[in-house]
Amino acid sequence: MSIIPMVIEKEGRLERAYDIYSRLLKDRIIFIGSPIDDNVANIIVAELLYLQMEDPDKDINV
Repeated sequence: MSIIPMVIEKEGRLERAYDIYSRLLKDRIIFIGSPIDDNVANIIVAELLYLQMEDPDKDINV
């Protein structure tokens, strides 16, 4: 059983909880925390394509 850490962001009076991987992706950071197999590679490519579509001029960090 794996535990996924959560982070809480506050904006004014609102609080929002994210799993850490979603929060990193929001900042254009792709985290690879396991050996790269076919499934992991597919997820990485999907994240790269998504971030490229969102803003082709911004850097993506891996």
